[in-house]
Amino acid sequence: MESDRSGSRRSFRSSLLRSELLAGITSSFALVPECIAFALVARVNPLAGLYGAFFICTITALFGGRPGMISGAAGSMAVVIVALVVQHGSQYLFATVVLSGIVMMVFGALRLGKLIRMVPHPVMLGFVNGLAIIIARAQFEHFKVPGPQGPQWMHGPALALMAGLVALTMAIVFALPRVTKAAPPALVAIVGVALAAQLLHLPVRTLGDMAHIAGGLPTFALPAVPFDLATLKIVLPYAVLMAMVGLLETLLTLNLTDDVTATRGRPDRECVALGAANVASGLFGAMGGCAMIGQTVINLGSGGRARISGVTSGVMILLYILFLSPLIERIPLAALVGVMFVVAAQTFAWGSLRVLHKVPRNDAVVIVAVTIITVCTDLATAVLCGIVIASLNFAWQHAREFRCETRDTASGERVYVPRGTLFFASTTHFQTLFDPQNDAAHVTIDCAHLHVADHSAIAALEAVQGRYERAGKRVAFAHLSPRCSGLLARAEVEVRVS
Repeated sequence: MESDRSGSRRSFRSSLLRSELLAGITSSFALVPECIAFALVARVNPLAGLYGAFFICTITALFGGRPGMISGAAGSMAVVIVALVVQHGSQYLFATVVLSGIVMMVFGALRLGKLIRMVPHPVMLGFVNGLAIIIARAQFEHFKVPGPQGPQWMHGPALALMAGLVALTMAIVFALPRVTKAAPPALVAIVGVALAAQLLHLPVRTLGDMAHIAGGLPTFALPAVPFDLATLKIVLPYAVLMAMVGLLETLLTLNLTDDVTATRGRPDRECVALGAANVASGLFGAMGGCAMIGQTVINLGSGGRARISGVTSGVMILLYILFLSPLIERIPLAALVGVMFVVAAQTFAWGSLRVLHKVPRNDAVVIVAVTIITVCTDLATAVLCGIVIASLNFAWQHAREFRCETRDTASGERVYVPRGTLFFASTTHFQTLFDPQNDAAHVTIDCAHLHVADHSAIAALEAVQGRYERAGKRVAFAHLSPRCSGLLARAEVEVRVS
């Protein structure tokens, strides 16, 4: 009996290990073209993108706070440093990557990762939808071929073949899980389409047409820039922007992974690990990066939940560069495009479309706005705009809920009982509730149900008291909470307490 249980446990562990390894290999296939494309966007050697993927994916998988998440050289970070590379060269890019990594590590060390909790759910939905559209839109670039006047769209038989293989790949990914779950459907689709293209000698564009990825081991070298204040002034703004974009995308992807796996990640640890990975990447002449939602979705969908899948994905990138480039370069781009189209479809929160007319109108506006801004500008701008819109809406709704009850006592004293939160958006309404000229000679403001939130509230209380004193009447505050009393004392505001 004991031996049966032991054998069952070994079989279970073996099955999990196999699932993790296959998931890592599958996500590595999807990392290669993305990292090459992002390196080309950043105008650096494609190997810099692949080396960056190796360092960032491996280090965050080993030491990060969210097993199952895949990181690499990300397009959101590549876009923000194009101007830097054009004006100053790639060495300044590597210095910026190192500095952005330090900023990330400080962010995590200060335990600021919990700030991601301030991102409202509608903003998360808009973020996911926007990135899904970006992932899908980026795949159409592979439907272009070099021409005398630049890239031009495919046409005729070439377009038909490309579209056919993309459709075949998507069909395999969607249909295979209904037949068997023995292997990740994306891996089966990529390998199957690649074999079919080789055996049938199909004239398809392959990964090797994007770039040749053969190379050696990355070498350590400090960025060849002057280590002085002038260099710091150049790289610091880009480093901070890269860090903020990378942290934001990583933490939002971490939240998404938490939802999919029904587990809880450690955002601060992930920030520190991501920072260390970027420092290492910059010191070895590679691009910076962060979590990649598309590759993470592929990894999770392929069964990757532990650190093994992420480490496997990173190590496979290095193996492709060192030994396996002749095989990897033969993979048809159509197979990878088909997989990424499926990822985009799985990433998009289709349920958000069904609830747009059910949720409050302001939340619907946030979802749509963040989606559009993400597609049209960048992630950081979109999330910031979404948070601002949601915050303003919250403040407006909270201010509208503020109310006040009044009663007169037998002794002729008037008692006000305000209810709600007194803060910058409700102070004007609060002050209009009182009429010192026509009020009783003795007024009490019962603060038992009043929450004083900010300095605007303190100033409003002080202003009301001043208005009654100028009218020659007495006003007192009753049932002030310890927190409210502490705020007033700290602000050195003296109010009459009954």
